[in-house]
Amino acid sequence: MSNNELTQEQLNLLCQDLAQVRLIADLNLAPLFPFFAEKAYPTGRCREIRDEVFRLLQQEIFTTTKPGLSLLREHINQGVDLKKAWGLLRDEYFQNALILGKWYIDVANDTVNPSKPRVEILPLASAQFTAIKSFTQFAKIARSYWQVELYRNTVCPALAPYMPLICVGKNGASWLAAANDDMLNVAINSRFEESKVPLIEMPNPPAHIAKRWQQVLSVHSSNPFLVNQGDPVEYCEKYVNNGHHTDVAKRDAAVIAYSALPKTV
Repeated sequence: MSNNELTQEQLNLLCQDLAQVRLIADLNLAPLFPFFAEKAYPTGRCREIRDEVFRLLQQEIFTTTKPGLSLLREHINQGVDLKKAWGLLRDEYFQNALILGKWYIDVANDTVNPSKPRVEILPLASAQFTAIKSFTQFAKIARSYWQVELYRNTVCPALAPYMPLICVGKNGASWLAAANDDMLNVAINSRFEESKVPLIEMPNPPAHIAKRWQQVLSVHSSNPFLVNQGDPVEYCEKYVNNGHHTDVAKRDAAVIAYSALPKTV
């Protein structure tokens, strides 16, 4: 085996062994996450499943005698990285997966349609798995996949350059988006220009949503990211002028501020 090649027989072995790891992950996760938006596990839990399988692999991969996982170890020993990835799958929904060189490994393949196999491995070139490059693209998928309405983040304008969107679900719960490394990088690497687009084009959140946020934020009086007021677009420009887009400490402080908030409001 070389150049990250896998025969169909080897793919089958790897799928079988990863499916067994996935079963262990399910036993660990199902009691913790029984429902997502009123749908039973594993629906909507691709990140949790991907992360748990990755964690379990770290424990097993270097001592395993299983043929499929041994193939995986051989790849890693040859210098092929096994890494986590998040992106857009088939231009339909968000997905968390693993990438092994030129292979796309989805260990949470059943989290949209539970009737699908738990594990799917495809050549990355044909998997239709792509990075998300703008908040406009993110918003398009979020609306259809999560069934949410989207608004510009005026409730935490000082945090808006990093997380410019407010998602509101059908049950009225709302949250800031998108608090993951990939979308934070979209904001930062664009010098907050990508953040400006929804902050200029999207409407303000409804008054009752904004009022709930005001009540929640009233207990965070010491964190400027959460309580400073103003125009979110002006914050984008201010942060660029102050070099925040290259300041890892500022990025981390923004994430810490977000982490202090409830998951939904």
